[in-house]
Amino acid sequence: MSKQFTVAVCGCGSRGYGAYSVYQKNHPDRMKIVAAADLRPERLELMKKEFGLSDEACYSTGMEMLSQPKLADFVIIAIQDQDHVAHTIKALEMGYDVLCEKPISPDLGECLALQEAVQKSGRKVFICHVLRYAPFFTTLKGLLEDGAIGDVMNLDLIEHVQYWHQAHSFVRGNWRNSEETSPMILQKSCHDMDIIRWLMGTSCEVISSFGDLSYFNADHAPEGAADRCLECPYVDSCVYSAKKFYIEDERKGVATGHTGWPVNVVANPPTVESVLEALKEGPYGRCVFKCDNNVVDHQVVSMRFEKGAIATFTMSAFCDHGSRWLRIMGTKGDILADMSNNSITLTPFGGKSEIIPLKAEKDEFAGHGGGDHRLLENFMDVLEGVSTETRTSVDASVESHVMALAAEYSRKHDGEAIKLADFAAAARK
Repeated sequence: MSKQFTVAVCGCGSRGYGAYSVYQKNHPDRMKIVAAADLRPERLELMKKEFGLSDEACYSTGMEMLSQPKLADFVIIAIQDQDHVAHTIKALEMGYDVLCEKPISPDLGECLALQEAVQKSGRKVFICHVLRYAPFFTTLKGLLEDGAIGDVMNLDLIEHVQYWHQAHSFVRGNWRNSEETSPMILQKSCHDMDIIRWLMGTSCEVISSFGDLSYFNADHAPEGAADRCLECPYVDSCVYSAKKFYIEDERKGVATGHTGWPVNVVANPPTVESVLEALKEGPYGRCVFKCDNNVVDHQVVSMRFEKGAIATFTMSAFCDHGSRWLRIMGTKGDILADMSNNSITLTPFGGKSEIIPLKAEKDEFAGHGGGDHRLLENFMDVLEGVSTETRTSVDASVESHVMALAAEYSRKHDGEAIKLADFAAAARK
């Protein structure tokens, strides 16, 4: 019988609670939440209710929780990006193994400092690059490792962020401003930098990038638009109306029966009344053209890898349906893949196209294509000693952080080609 792990959760938002803590509900014999920390009292109340925590097991800050004698087998760090490293290092000092949400940090020097701290500690630290565990991407990785299309020459990946997701998370939400959190290429798309590096199977040598915040700014506000949606004459016609999306939308609105992400970020528990109240004064009720956002709404990255292989990545907010599309071109064939419907088509040169089945049941694709809980399970298997696979170690993660931060530097310097070895060396000084 597998070991039951006790867990302390630092940050009880959509990742700490919604992605990882809820695993306990279906697997109580495998994981037990025993402590939680969050700045928001309502999130701690949720943890008490859902997991039976006492007042004494709940802390208002992560550092307060981590300063106690060791409370659990491991800790989940799911707070704001700039706080990940300090909290993870403190957890290592207290003897915890750590599951840390990505990105590690928007500062490359901090990423490298954590890498060194983990190596010295001897503890296990996984970074939550959950796409490496999604059946869609593990199937692609297997095909490439088996030589299904020969040597990879080109890889193109497009991330469709969706217009409303951009508005929710990167215009109104927590990750709207790189001065407070991380640039878009790191916060949202370090998933993509990581998965490109993993699929290519070799290191990236040179990177270049272009991108801008072109649309979500005051220049595009309709004439006479108010600062807040509920006070705006366009509240019933604007495609970005907070009232239309969070309350009335058939796909996500609370009035149509939806109570999960993203409405549970606006108010928790989400009801028509609580969401309306939050939109009156909270950040999610602001006009998308009058926020303090500065992260890009579209970006492209070009990469050259060892042995001459080339990859491109495109991120755009300007699409209705969210997904990731890939085309991978090799010396013996190519692959077309669409994560929105988990379809993978392999075409060997001179042969017939083949639809590749994914090795998972339909209901196993929830949470980043099924990656969230698979990562958590692998982490516990490693801690228990029944697996040695450290697919998302800090060492693996740092390489994609170098790629993302070099791409951001390039974007800010008119697409300058950045040699990654030199970029990382400069951060180590």
